[in-house]
Amino acid sequence: MALSSARPGTMFIAIRIFHPSSGPMTDIQNFGGATHLECTRCGARYESETPHRLSPCCEKPLYARYDLPAIAARVTREELACRSADLWRYHELLPVRDPANAVRLGEGWTPLVDAPRLADRLGVARLMIKDEGQNPTASFKARGLCLAVSRAKELGITEVALPSAGNAGSATAAYAAAAGMGAHVVVPRDTPAPIVEEMRALGADVELIDGLITDCAVRVAAGAREHGWFDLSTLKEPYRAEGKKTMGYEVAEQLGWTLPDVIVYPTGGGTGLVGMWKAFAEMEAMGWIGAARPRMISVQAAGCAPIVRAWEQGTDEAAPWEDAHTYASGLRVPRAVGDFLMLRAIRESGGAAVAVPDEEMRRWTPVVGADTGIFCAPEGAATAAAAQRLRTAGAIRESDTVVLFNTGSGLKYVGM
Repeated sequence: MALSSARPGTMFIAIRIFHPSSGPMTDIQNFGGATHLECTRCGARYESETPHRLSPCCEKPLYARYDLPAIAARVTREELACRSADLWRYHELLPVRDPANAVRLGEGWTPLVDAPRLADRLGVARLMIKDEGQNPTASFKARGLCLAVSRAKELGITEVALPSAGNAGSATAAYAAAAGMGAHVVVPRDTPAPIVEEMRALGADVELIDGLITDCAVRVAAGAREHGWFDLSTLKEPYRAEGKKTMGYEVAEQLGWTLPDVIVYPTGGGTGLVGMWKAFAEMEAMGWIGAARPRMISVQAAGCAPIVRAWEQGTDEAAPWEDAHTYASGLRVPRAVGDFLMLRAIRESGGAAVAVPDEEMRRWTPVVGADTGIFCAPEGAATAAAAQRLRTAGAIRESDTVVLFNTGSGLKYVGM
């Protein structure tokens, strides 16, 4: 909205309007959509126009695949600069076919904040924080649930459900509300109170249970069988990863179509880490970047570190973690369906997996805040603690450019 004239002293208010038919997204033929779905274990192909969960062949996650040569022929990376400042700027590489089904709340295109004082503290050439706390519902979960709900809407689904450690439940509630869908969320009883209140305020049916996210998953599966809810559990449907992969596209674009030397990412279910790894492969296939990759660092809590243990033991899958405990609720995931995908990305990149105790997360939260002006969630603080450990061990070098991911706002953990 623009104002052409005003009396002296008039306040101008910039209004950012998100609408699926705005900007460059009016051509349905070129909007988006996958050619097929692919089993991440064996490569078997499936059509994409009916709802899917895990692959029928291997019971593993499905990835959406695209006609990348055709997209590269009609889209240049330079023209993206004129597009909407949200994740839909990459709409050709997303699974939603009709822009009318794109549920938009302003998700994505979060700032990549240069942090020179934190870089000096850690002893690296350059350090940046990708601040995902500036997404709707104040966490990175907005990206994945935006795409999952948009695609569910497109496929005729009217009620969705998922188990959550907290932030995914808030994002599900928000996007389901915006789409006019019912949302059912099951979370552990000790989920931070601000997150529980957020889910309820956004209209979700919220159930609190004693246990972990894996126990919540059992309840959601029962509800799906009994009531027909569509289960949006992490990597058990194909489209949350598509929203998360846009973090990889954004990092590349914000760095002038280069990639950092190191990405340090807090991993529970790990969709963000594997989504970015998928994005890098897509960008290379289109000629947008070269073959160089960041070293991918998975950060987990010392009280729940199944990926760290599997990486250290050299296994391809991660056994469930017993007695999982950490106040960083996003890291309290004792078993991840995408474990082999995370471990593959870590090893192929020459990366590492690091466990950080809760007390280090608490200590680093105000350090990051004082150095950067970002009030990070404990998961974000864990990345700084992990970077210090890796710098001391020599796994992060003085000459490196490092990107830390803060996956949510620290405000959600006040009082924890």
